[in-house]
Amino acid sequence: MPLDDSDTASAGRTDYRRKIVPLDALLPRLEAARRAGRTIVQCHGCFDLVHPGHVRYLQFARNQGDVLVVSITGDAAIDKGDQRPYIPQELRAENLAALAFVDYVVIDPNPSACQLLVTIRPDVYVKGQEYATSNHAGFLAERAAVEANGGRVVFSSGDVVFSSSRLIDAVRPDLELEQRRLAAVCQRHALSVESTRRYLSALRRKRLLVVGDSVVDRYILCEADSIAGDAPVMSLRSLDRKNFLGAAAAVAAQVRALGAATTFVTAVAEDEPSHWLIEQLELAGVDVVSVPGRTNVAIRTRYLVDEQKLFRVDDGATCPLDSITERRAADAILDHVRRADGAILCDAGYGTMTSGLLQRLGGTFHQRCPLLVGAVSDHRGDLTILRHLSLCVASERRLRSALGDSATGLSAVVHRLLQVTQSHRAMITLGKRGTVTFDRPSQDPSSSEWSGRLRSEYVPALADRPRDRLGSLESVVAAGAAALTVGATLMQAAYLAMATAAIQVERLGTSSIEATTLERWLATRRELIRDEGEEPPPAGWAAAESTYAKH
Repeated sequence: MPLDDSDTASAGRTDYRRKIVPLDALLPRLEAARRAGRTIVQCHGCFDLVHPGHVRYLQFARNQGDVLVVSITGDAAIDKGDQRPYIPQELRAENLAALAFVDYVVIDPNPSACQLLVTIRPDVYVKGQEYATSNHAGFLAERAAVEANGGRVVFSSGDVVFSSSRLIDAVRPDLELEQRRLAAVCQRHALSVESTRRYLSALRRKRLLVVGDSVVDRYILCEADSIAGDAPVMSLRSLDRKNFLGAAAAVAAQVRALGAATTFVTAVAEDEPSHWLIEQLELAGVDVVSVPGRTNVAIRTRYLVDEQKLFRVDDGATCPLDSITERRAADAILDHVRRADGAILCDAGYGTMTSGLLQRLGGTFHQRCPLLVGAVSDHRGDLTILRHLSLCVASERRLRSALGDSATGLSAVVHRLLQVTQSHRAMITLGKRGTVTFDRPSQDPSSSEWSGRLRSEYVPALADRPRDRLGSLESVVAAGAAALTVGATLMQAAYLAMATAAIQVERLGTSSIEATTLERWLATRRELIRDEGEEPPPAGWAAAESTYAKH
C-alpha cells in the first residue's frame, strides 16, 4: 500500500480528508514510495463535478501503477466562466479523496500542470483519450515535462464520456450546495464574523480621500393614471420626489458611514442642488473640498410607478474643468492625500476627472498615495484614463463598453484593461450574479509574471430580497477600498463589498450603510459562523497558493 500506517488507519476510519496534502508534505512520501520500487501515477484536471467518466478514468489510472496522485486546478486559476468552478476547490478535493483508489489529492494554484509535473516527476501521466492526437500547446508542454524526467504519457480508455460543463448547466440551483460553496470560500480566505468585525473596527483609525463627480439621483414616484388623450402614451400623476447622493458623492458618504474619516474633492456649481449635496455630505461627517467648475450639478431623474423604473432623464451635460480649476483641484488633492491612507477616483463622466487633472497630479500623487482605487459609476465615465491603480472597479457592461469588446471572455477583457491602465487588480460586478475578482500572479511590475494569466475568484450576490440596484456599485467601491485600506486581501475586500451592496439593494434609492448595520448583518451570515467543534480544513487547502514559494 502506498499510504503509511497512520494514513491507512485513518482511511479505514473514512477520514479521507487526510489524503488531501500540500505539495511539500507529499514529496517525501512519493520519494519513499520510489525507493520501495513503487510506480507513481498522476492525473490532473478541474474535476468540477465527479461523474462516471471521471471515475472510470481514475480507475484506469490506478491500474497503471502503485500510487495514484490526483492534482486539481485551484479555483483562482480556472477560466471557464464567471461562476466556474461550480464546486470550490476544497469540496472538489474532498470528492476525489473519498474514492478508495485515489491515494493523494493536491491542489495546484497554477493554470497549467507543467510546473507540478516537473516537481512530482510521475512515472506515468494519464490523460483522456481525446488527447491522443492533440496538438494543443498546453498538452504538448505537459508531455514534454513528463518525458524529460523519464516518465511516459498514457491515454485512458474513455469509454464513457460526460461534460462537466453541460452537467452543471443542466443542474437546477441547490441552495444548500450554494451555501456550502460560499462557506468553503469564506473559510479558505479567513473570513468569519470576528475577522469582519476587526476590519470594521480598524477602519475607524483610517482616512480616505475621494475624488470625482457629484451627482443628484432623483426619484419621481408616480401613479399610473390612464392613457393620455393627446397620444397613446401612459399618463402619470406625480406623488412624491426623493433626492439621493449619486456617483462619487455616494462613495464618499458610504466610506464615512463605515467609519473612516473622509475628505471629498469635487466640482460643484452655485445652484440649489450643489448646496443640497454639500449640506448632506457635511451632515454625514464628510469633509467637503469643493471647486467651482460647473454651471450646474447633474441630476439623473428616474420615474417610478410602484417602484418599477420606467425611464431615466439626465439633466446636466459633461462640463470639463478648465485649466485654472484643474490646478486648484490638483493642489487640493495633493495637499489632502498626504494625510490619507488611501484614495478613490470615481468618474461618472461629467467633467471632474479630466486627463489634464490626472496629468497635473502625476507621479507625486502616486508616491503619496499608498492605495489607489479607480472606478466608473456611469456610462459616461472612462476607466482607461485612470492609471497605476491598486484596484479597478467597474461593472462588466461598463468595462466592455470602455474597451469596445462585447464578445471576448471576461478574463481576457480584464487582462487587457490592466495592461492598458498598468494596474494591479480588478473587481468586476455582474449585477444580480455577484462579482469576480482578478489578481495578477505577481504585484511587481518588473517581474516576468506581471503580465501573466490572471487569477480569478467569484463571489455571489448576497442579497436575499433585492429591491433597487441604484447605489450598489458605489457601495462596492466604497467598501472594497475601505477593506483594502485596513489590510484585507482582495477576496476579503470583495466579500465585504458584496455584503454592503446586499444591504443597499434591499432599500429604495441610495442610502449609506452604517458600520453597526453591516456588523449586525454579518453576524447572521451562516457562511461566516464557525462551529466551536469544527475541524480546520486540511493543510493542503490553505497551503496550495504558497506551495511553489518553497519549490
